Amino acid sequence: MRSSVLRVKYDSNQNKVVPLPIDLGPATDDVYLLLYGTGVRNRTSLTDAQANIGGVSIPLAYAGAHCCFIGVDQINVKLPRSLAGSGDVDVALTVNGVSANIVKVNFK
Repeated sequence: MRSSVLRVKYDSNQNKVVPLPIDLGPATDDVYLLLYGTGVRNRTSLTDAQANIGGVSIPLAYAGAHCCFIGVDQINVKLPRSLAGSGDVDVALTVNGVSANIVKVNFK
């Protein structure tokens, strides 16, 4: 398993900060997207929390309290290889039927 920090850069042509692509690496690598928020630890079960990334529904590997920051919840999503090369995609998280704000990530 590889670990990577989401990085961004300022694009002067677009006049905004844009994400650098996530590289899923070789097929032997497992790559996880870690998201942070609040209110996730109170879910009724792990199956009641789900991510949709680029139109792909993905069950969560973990959704609960962060180990070290009080009040912060962590969500771990194992990224499927099918997302490689998909470019900018939306990440939608739903917990107990409540949707979080949609964020965008980029896949190399």
